[in-house]
Amino acid sequence: MLTFTIRRLILSIPTLLFISLVIFLLLQLAPGDPMAQVPLTVPPEVKEKMREALGLGQPIHIQYIKWIVQFFWIEPQVLVDHWFGTSFAEGKQRVISWQTRSPVMDIVVQRIPQTLWVVGLSYVVGILIALPIGIYSAYKQYSVFDQTGTFITMIGFSIPPFFTGPLLIVLFSVQLGWLPSIYDTTHVVTDWESFKVQFMQMVMPVMVLALQTTAQLSRYMRSSMLDNLGQDYVRTARAKGLKEGVVVMVHVLRNSMIPVITVIALGVPAIFGGAIITENVFKVNGIGQLLLTALFANDIPMVMTLTFIFAILIVLFNLIADVLYGVLDPRIRYD
Repeated sequence: MLTFTIRRLILSIPTLLFISLVIFLLLQLAPGDPMAQVPLTVPPEVKEKMREALGLGQPIHIQYIKWIVQFFWIEPQVLVDHWFGTSFAEGKQRVISWQTRSPVMDIVVQRIPQTLWVVGLSYVVGILIALPIGIYSAYKQYSVFDQTGTFITMIGFSIPPFFTGPLLIVLFSVQLGWLPSIYDTTHVVTDWESFKVQFMQMVMPVMVLALQTTAQLSRYMRSSMLDNLGQDYVRTARAKGLKEGVVVMVHVLRNSMIPVITVIALGVPAIFGGAIITENVFKVNGIGQLLLTALFANDIPMVMTLTFIFAILIVLFNLIADVLYGVLDPRIRYD
């Protein structure tokens, strides 16, 4: 397993380089002058520094190499400097946002906590709700619980976040006045009262995103459980006198989780991308809102960096899913 993991990590390097090249070339095809969106109030020396950082006016391959060096070499040095107080990246040119004239990674790091609070928590909540629903629905196939769960999850999967979000705002904020409609990213939790305020403002965005996750995962979990409940090893386990709970929750569940792990792992990057609309509906200053703002402002360095971060997440969680296969099923080996 260790050899497989190392081999996959090595192979992910050319994969990510190819993805970064595709992203770079697609953004290069975008119409318009990249510096046209820079405000007139920006001093000429700052504009020149931005042009130098991106290699504007130089061949495309030079611009691409500059961005690769900045992202993979200079930015990690900045991180090391921050952790250990060194000065490896001092005076070196970083990726600069056209919109804010600040280093892109500094802005991303500022926004990540907000996204993790909302998006990360919603994904965990969605998984914790979806798995029990899928397990029990499969065990009680065609029961009232199964049919009700199927109906609700289909509705949740069909309704997009840009409809669910405003609907919850109208219901819980405007009509009932129970929850705040705007997420206050400046709020700091210091005591029990401030924690309650934080909890209340997180309820609606977490509900919107968790609904999508629950609807999808519960259907996969149900289908996978049904495939395994009728297998010979299940009948053998029951014939040996094992308790029904042990048969279902140990033998059947472990094998059923193998395909579901793929959906869960690959759903992590997807939920970050899906949070773009939800973050804008509830005014959460996270990565999703940052990407949408950068797109409207034609902030190509920011768009390139965020898009490439999403690509890294997809490759990383593909690897995590493959490793978890071997953990869940000893028959799967990568020798």
